[in-house]
Amino acid sequence: MNNWNKFTTERYRPLQSSLTDSPPLIIDTEANPQDILEAALQRIRASSDLLKTLHCVCFKHGDVEDIPHITHALYLLTQDGCDLLKVAQQRMLNWKAPS
Repeated sequence: MNNWNKFTTERYRPLQSSLTDSPPLIIDTEANPQDILEAALQRIRASSDLLKTLHCVCFKHGDVEDIPHITHALYLLTQDGCDLLKVAQQRMLNWKAPS
């Protein structure tokens, strides 16, 4: 998975959903906690809305190939949202995660 190097500061935290050795998407842990929280809520809300739609939709005309696409999108949205919530919580509580 991702091998985050120690030469970077703790300010920038990679998203766990990244599958590369040098994650292109990172969280600025020194950003405004309200902005971090809003980004988290945006992703979790999108994930929740997609689940709600899937709950209400009839799959008679669906394709089995759609299932991995949908679950991957849900994973990315939910995992990124959780990563952002963790940083927002730590910022609001003035706590730093151990390395």
